[in-house]
Amino acid sequence: MTRINDTPPAWDERTQLTTFLDYTRDTARSKCAGVSDENARKALLPGSPLMTLSGLINHLRWVEYYWFQVVLLGEEDEGPWTDEDPDREMRIAVDFPLAQLLDEYAGQSARYRELVAETALDQRAERAVRNGLHVDLRWILLHLTEETARHNGHLDILREMLDGTTGA
Repeated sequence: MTRINDTPPAWDERTQLTTFLDYTRDTARSKCAGVSDENARKALLPGSPLMTLSGLINHLRWVEYYWFQVVLLGEEDEGPWTDEDPDREMRIAVDFPLAQLLDEYAGQSARYRELVAETALDQRAERAVRNGLHVDLRWILLHLTEETARHNGHLDILREMLDGTTGA
């Protein structure tokens, strides 16, 4: 997989924000390059049984769904989680081939890239978040970049534990 550079092709705010989100997305996918389905399903951290490469990729996919479709657009939440199993997206990921999870994440990212391109950065979310605040698209992009970058660290650790592979 070819990773994009984190240097944006233009210096306007939208291009900078979307370049960094795409960079973190591509980094997450690159951490999984060449990993078998069996290894992608391994939980290597005794205290974190849901922390697998598959689980993290599926989590990132569903986190973007939640912030773009449920919060920003106000759609009904049809995510896999439940009140009884709030981390279900990580648990069920082991039931799918890693390639499928990566393809679904990439396809969804492409659709959200289009949504972001046609939505004003100042557009307020339809649904409120903490304390009744209605965040704007700019905040959502920053939050998703932070979330994805944080989980890239987890992916990096898991990959090194699996097969010794390290990288940027």
